[in-house]
Amino acid sequence: MPPYAFFRKQFMPLAEAKIGILTHALHYGTACFEGIRGNWNDEQEQLFLFRVKDHYERMHKGCRILKIKLPHSVDELCQLTVKVVEKSGYHEDVYIRPMAYKSAEAIGVRLHNLEDDFFIIVATLPAYLDIDKGVRCCTSSWRRVDDTMIPARGKITGIYVNSALAKTEANELGFDEAILLNHDGHVSEGSGENIFFVLEGKLVTPPSSDNILMGVTRDTVMQLARNELGIETVEMSVDRTELYLADEVFFTGTAAHITPILEIDHRPIGNGDIGKVTKELQRLYFEVIKGKNSKYLHWCTPAYSKLAKTRHG
Repeated sequence: MPPYAFFRKQFMPLAEAKIGILTHALHYGTACFEGIRGNWNDEQEQLFLFRVKDHYERMHKGCRILKIKLPHSVDELCQLTVKVVEKSGYHEDVYIRPMAYKSAEAIGVRLHNLEDDFFIIVATLPAYLDIDKGVRCCTSSWRRVDDTMIPARGKITGIYVNSALAKTEANELGFDEAILLNHDGHVSEGSGENIFFVLEGKLVTPPSSDNILMGVTRDTVMQLARNELGIETVEMSVDRTELYLADEVFFTGTAAHITPILEIDHRPIGNGDIGKVTKELQRLYFEVIKGKNSKYLHWCTPAYSKLAKTRHG
């Protein structure tokens, strides 16, 4: 069974969903998107969509920034997402990409007087980073864009050129990922992840004022750390060298999950191994996103009814 998309107000096979080469969003980055995980639970034969409502609430906010009129409420978007996933029939982890965009086939830099549209696609996603072995990072020479340039609190497509430059620089230098600083020299985030560090028993992460995306996984980790480990998270500006002195450092993100950082700028973090807090948060997180922790089932939306018999992959 082929994967499906919701495109131009109808469901169709993903291969048939096309846009024209004059589409405004293609030329100017005038779109905002979300990344949503669907996590397969083999025991229950169920695909759980993680914090779908929270993702769409953030998308609605991003659309306000770009003057995009979303034709669906948050609840309607959640229902459409379940239908797309169910039609696609995957029985493995999936990645869902909804996007609201300026669909007008028009040349000219602006946000006003342009048609808007929306689509949802679902696909598999290879491992983004090595969550088991951890990653090596460098501080990027590229600075994170400021809120007065392109607001980081919206997942605006155009801003990801900034991330792409940093990611490729890091990879070409032999590292797995980049860490970007803002214009004040404070740690902001990775190319597509939020960042945390553990220092003297405290969990620390940069605040929204340091031009980070307010990540759904970031919020999940903060809640799990507080509720399950009794560790409060301090949101504060972090200097580059503070990362070098941390006991543990890790990334969070829908694509990256919780990824340990073992080395930054050729300096080992802690003893160079995955830390105890990181390991425990990983364990808790994967239980939660696969619907195995009843305390957090309200975050998990089942994609398949009991009668669904489709299989893909």
